[in-house]
Amino acid sequence: MELRGRIALVTGAGRRVGRALAVALGAEGMRVAVHYHASDRGARETAQFIVDAGGTASLVSADLTKPDEPERLVRDVVEQLGAMDVLVNSSAVMERTPLGEVTAAAWDAMMALNLRAPFLLAQAAAPHLSRRKGAIVNIADLAAFETWRGYIPHAITKAGIVQMTRGLAHALAPKIRVNAVAPGPVLLPDGWTPDQAEHLTATTPLGRIGTPEDVAQAVLYLLSADYVTGETIIVDGGRHIRN
Repeated sequence: MELRGRIALVTGAGRRVGRALAVALGAEGMRVAVHYHASDRGARETAQFIVDAGGTASLVSADLTKPDEPERLVRDVVEQLGAMDVLVNSSAVMERTPLGEVTAAAWDAMMALNLRAPFLLAQAAAPHLSRRKGAIVNIADLAAFETWRGYIPHAITKAGIVQMTRGLAHALAPKIRVNAVAPGPVLLPDGWTPDQAEHLTATTPLGRIGTPEDVAQAVLYLLSADYVTGETIIVDGGRHIRN
């Protein structure tokens, strides 16, 4: 896929990894719809970074925890920009939820944003992507492949993203390719101490904590790899091969 001039929707693009992905696509000359919910200021900063990188940006807002919002968001993007070539499902929440403290409300909120919304976005975008032989990249997580005791609901959503990627790739072929990236430690959680960061670095085979740009490189590869679909690339510095 030649990216220059193409139209992409990146969800959760106002901060952290979503921002890096949106800016990376802008640097390839794409027209990027920058989705945000609460991060209005962050989304505007992302849009400026995209323009500075040589792309064009539009802001689109939606609360993806609401069941009707994914379809409305896709419709808004197509109405504003005329089409859609790429969907990057990055919006998600990662919250510590120790066993015994998980409430039904917390479970439902996490499932709604992390798993239901990406599926509904893909479903709504599919007719538009199909007309232009487009692509979907879902952002999963290393937690899909490991057991993190304090993050079981989060891990369930990300394992679901991996399976969803495979199912959508099969259902939407040959006109739409669907892949995923599963980042490991590319940004430290808020509140982590220097000692925790040092331990994480020491136990990562490549000897460093990753960056959002490492994830962006994998996304760009998947958008350009025309014979790859249904794949999840783990970007974690080798942490999944430690044992």
